[in-house]
Amino acid sequence: MKKFVLTLAAVLLPLSVAPLGADKHEGGEGNHADGRVFELRTYTTPEGKLPDLLARFRNHTNHIFVKHGMKLVGYWTPTDEGKDNTLIYILAHDSREAAKKSWAAFGADPAWKKAAAESRKDGRLVLKVVSQFLAPTDFSPIH
Repeated sequence: MKKFVLTLAAVLLPLSVAPLGADKHEGGEGNHADGRVFELRTYTTPEGKLPDLLARFRNHTNHIFVKHGMKLVGYWTPTDEGKDNTLIYILAHDSREAAKKSWAAFGADPAWKKAAAESRKDGRLVLKVVSQFLAPTDFSPIH
């Protein structure tokens, strides 16, 4: 568990753009002072399909995310027993509106449509997606 915490801190700390406490959370719509938001997404796959989903992210999805202005923060798979069908990741967006525009462009991208169709040829890869927008607290090391 300590390794996970240290790895997560190593990924998140470089994203800090202001000294601790410089921005105050302003509430509403999950935005903070500069408007940036983080999106926590959890995907649940059918049994045995997680490797295929990870390959799709590795080989296609990440590139298309970046193309459409999404900032990749990190990707994780739980190590808990019975969670071998779960992918968790965090994206950063300049604002909720930017996230909405990025997702619309991503969904319409021909490269995404092709990658998604090819990866589903042997059955769907995702059973459930949970998305949650987050704003860092005023005492968070990530701003």
